[in-house]
Amino acid sequence: EFRRVLFRSEAEAVLEPDGLPPQRAQVSLRHRWDSAFPGRGGRARYTLTLPAGALSGGQTLGLYLERAGNQTSVTFNGVQLQQWGEPGSTVFDGSKFSRVLALPSPLLQGAGPQEVVIDIHAQASRGAGLSPVVLGPQAAMLAMQERQQFWTQGTAAAYAACLLLMGGLAAGLWWRQRDPMFGYFSVAALCGAVRPLDQWLQNTPLPWPWWGAVLALAYGLQLGLMARFVLLALDRHIAWLVRANQIVLGAMAALVALSFGLGIPALWTLALVMLEAIGLACFVVVLQEAWQRRRLEAWWLIAAGGMTLLAGTHDLLRVRMGLLGGSTLALTPHAMFVFVLFLAALVVSRFSRTSEAYRVLNSQLTDRVAEKEQLLRDTFESLRQEQHERAVLGERQRIMREIHDGIGSQLVGLLSLVHQDKVQPAVLEEQVRHALDEMRMAVDSLQPMQSDLTAVLATLRYRLQPRLQAAGIEMQWDVDSLPPIPGLEPPQILQVQRILLEGFTNVIKHAKASRVVMQARWQTAPTPTVVLRLIDNGVGLSAPALGLPGLGLPSMQARAQALGATLTLSPGDEEGAILSIVWPMA
Repeated sequence: EFRRVLFRSEAEAVLEPDGLPPQRAQVSLRHRWDSAFPGRGGRARYTLTLPAGALSGGQTLGLYLERAGNQTSVTFNGVQLQQWGEPGSTVFDGSKFSRVLALPSPLLQGAGPQEVVIDIHAQASRGAGLSPVVLGPQAAMLAMQERQQFWTQGTAAAYAACLLLMGGLAAGLWWRQRDPMFGYFSVAALCGAVRPLDQWLQNTPLPWPWWGAVLALAYGLQLGLMARFVLLALDRHIAWLVRANQIVLGAMAALVALSFGLGIPALWTLALVMLEAIGLACFVVVLQEAWQRRRLEAWWLIAAGGMTLLAGTHDLLRVRMGLLGGSTLALTPHAMFVFVLFLAALVVSRFSRTSEAYRVLNSQLTDRVAEKEQLLRDTFESLRQEQHERAVLGERQRIMREIHDGIGSQLVGLLSLVHQDKVQPAVLEEQVRHALDEMRMAVDSLQPMQSDLTAVLATLRYRLQPRLQAAGIEMQWDVDSLPPIPGLEPPQILQVQRILLEGFTNVIKHAKASRVVMQARWQTAPTPTVVLRLIDNGVGLSAPALGLPGLGLPSMQARAQALGATLTLSPGDEEGAILSIVWPMA
């Protein structure tokens, strides 16, 4: 009830600012120390006299202080009720929390006037002073304190939590995309969370005034970085404005250090004026963007930015400078929070557009990749078909060449013999056998041997066995189990067959041997190598034999070189000759 609540808006004060003589005055509550003595700390004693009968009624009464000094002591009728913080402490700040003090009945001085003395210690630019004092039933004072703390500490906690959350999300987006817009927003939001968090700290991390410099610097960075974010959100890079913003941020940091280090509050006020000017310049850019391009984001920024500029102007003129009647209610933190919410909506909108653009781009890329893959498949199929046709054509040409050079030459020789008057049947028979051998080898080379050189040699043995038996020559087979030879194709098979056929023919015609050994070995060191040998027990490398043109040694060496092998003809250990083919495997 109003009659049972006493509101005191004036007090007798003794003010003792540092470096100035004490002053005694009747002051109005709310009394702001920083407005009365800017840049100076000191002490103050406020004396309030409660009129006779103010404490009657038989209820437990409470004294409500919304705000007091950085360190405060309250005395009632000469007895100290409570003290917050050590006097002059640069770490403790009790001015952020409201207090309710119970007035014990034993301390009442009858029905006469009651005296309340409030002593405070103030640090420069720390927001000390004394709010109006309210006296009433303790339950009503506690309810008043609860409401006040809900709107101060509760709001500060909500602001800090939201700013930290949005700053963290923006930092995550910057980390993934490296978009500077998200980076500026993240740092600005995290800086903006410092001041709301400070509302919950009675003991600060740093002593005053350094903690005050940290708070001011974080606030200035929030304002300056938000201005830079606005330009990035609109995709506007105005070189002079970006440069001016950088200069103002640098000057702001220097002015903050000088203001709190030297105790000159006007320097911090100057920094705020510069930040307000940068904000106004960015606001003009937003107006131009909204007018010229009709962008929805620009209209959002007009609403949020206009609200923040008005709040900043109010706080600068009325709260900071005390002009236009002065005020203690700072609107910028609330407007800035709303502004951050608008910017968060911009970030979400920008991210959504970027994600949609990426989705469309990925879809387009998928279609293009599928198209290119189909084109590559068609091209590959065309190349494969062309390669197959070339291979078939090449094999045809090879077979035609083999028929021409092998069977064809033998048939031509046979035809020339037929036209001679006197031809011995044995000569015709030998020529026909040569033609048959050439045909058989050409057919054998086309059989699928699966890279099996042993099978190739066995097939050749099968073909030559009748001729060797007819000539009275014993064939001895000394062939190891050879591993598969990679890349053993018909051209290589035919070359091996012709070299060995020529060697066997020389043994039959010139060596006068009774035995020939076909030997094949596999060597692994120093490199994998196949060694083929024809060993006979004939007359050896005698001079008459060497002069015979039928030996065909140069032809055999040429064929061996085509294989990448080396062919040698050497005498045997006791008699006969050895034809060796050393064929390294790639």
